[in-house]
Amino acid sequence: MRNLRLAYKQEEQRLEIFQNLITRAFPLSHGLPFFAFTYKEKFPTNGWKVYDPVAEYKRQGLPNESWKISKINSMYEFCDTYPAVLVVPTSVKDEDLSRVAAFRAKGRVPVLSWIHPESQATLTRCGQPLIGPNDKQCKEDEKFLQTIMDANAQSHKLFIFDARQISVADTNRAKGGGYESESGYPNMELIFLEIPNIHVMRESLRKLKEIVYPTIDESRWLSNVESTHWLEYIRMLLSGAVRIADKIESGKTSVVVHCSDGWDRTTQLTSLAMLMLDSYYRTIKGFEVLLEKEWMSFGHRFAMRVGHGDDDHADADRSPVFLQFIDCVWQMTKQFPAAFEFNELFLINILDHLYSCLFGTFLYNSDHQRVKEEINTKTVSLWSYINSQAEEFSNPFYVNYKNHVLYPVASLNHLELWVNYYVRWNPRMRPQMPIHQNLKELLALRTELQKRVEELHREAAKRSISSSSERGTSPAISPVHTSV
Repeated sequence: MRNLRLAYKQEEQRLEIFQNLITRAFPLSHGLPFFAFTYKEKFPTNGWKVYDPVAEYKRQGLPNESWKISKINSMYEFCDTYPAVLVVPTSVKDEDLSRVAAFRAKGRVPVLSWIHPESQATLTRCGQPLIGPNDKQCKEDEKFLQTIMDANAQSHKLFIFDARQISVADTNRAKGGGYESESGYPNMELIFLEIPNIHVMRESLRKLKEIVYPTIDESRWLSNVESTHWLEYIRMLLSGAVRIADKIESGKTSVVVHCSDGWDRTTQLTSLAMLMLDSYYRTIKGFEVLLEKEWMSFGHRFAMRVGHGDDDHADADRSPVFLQFIDCVWQMTKQFPAAFEFNELFLINILDHLYSCLFGTFLYNSDHQRVKEEINTKTVSLWSYINSQAEEFSNPFYVNYKNHVLYPVASLNHLELWVNYYVRWNPRMRPQMPIHQNLKELLALRTELQKRVEELHREAAKRSISSSSERGTSPAISPVHTSV
């Protein structure tokens, strides 16, 4: 939370300036374009080229004999909230996909997000099945999930993680939604993660805002933080993602994840699990790819959840879904300080520009809408800004543990409130030295020490060569015998 105060000497200007600020702050409500369409800063790198879906799937070893790249959604006609490029089982035909789409919420069929390089266990995502109160069945959907399970020769079981609370899932079922039944989906185990919905999360953030600004009650700080339940929900997300990652890594079983529509909690869980499983996503570029892939291309409703340019602050569709995800990532960086190439400033900048509308990266609700609005040619990517000064966002302690799986401890004892983000504008809590300045100094020190180590290695190598040379050319010394 940050409050800005502007003072003007001439009183007659105040109303005009206030109205201009309101108009520019909420352009959609006043029939104006986002500022991102006006911002024309030039950067040496083009952030729109960071993510190439075909290249990313190729990095994962796809397509292969079990999975193919489908272009059924190339014009966004199959599912307008999905990306143009989808990965589905090789044996599935387009007509079968269409039948499955009719049985899944918003047409969001199960599609691959990630595949294990050794076991071939997969992480797939989708919308809820439209079972309804009459236990509707879809043979094509049942066969589709069976095919996903069969594609993994390491296991004869498929785990389905439903992010919702079972009571909410039952309510959705009465309204035409639902979840997979044991009778229709044999060899599959359904697990409910009991994560509350977007409305609960919005209320939790509202409570958090109240305790961090404008005043902080230090005598009741811990109890006040606990009363918001914010860290409890962070714990639930991390715990769910750990369970998903463990099934794939240790259990070698394939996993399907969904909530209701598959663009909120589903996205949080798949992206966190992928971050735990794949060290590539823990690099700066890899994390950008992860966001572009799991969040942007798979249709997280950024415009709806953030409310870009809209002054309807009471909109019930707003919720801090992406903020929670970034908070979870920050918690992981605290537990594994050397495992991530990026630093805290990187995460804070991403969140700042989630709201700023300075870049086109987070605008609109889907790839389809972004293509329609020509975001890639008419706006600047956030990654252009970040990648042009990557050293600012680099972690000086980073060590590339390739193929190393992370299992964060999802316990309240190991989680903490992200003070440097939530409380950074409160003067009483602001650190004396900016975090990024401290990191820059550490990076400079690391560079200096690395150079010194290299110099010592070279010096040691020279001495070793010199010593070997001297031993090879020196005359043999006869032993001296003494007698008494």
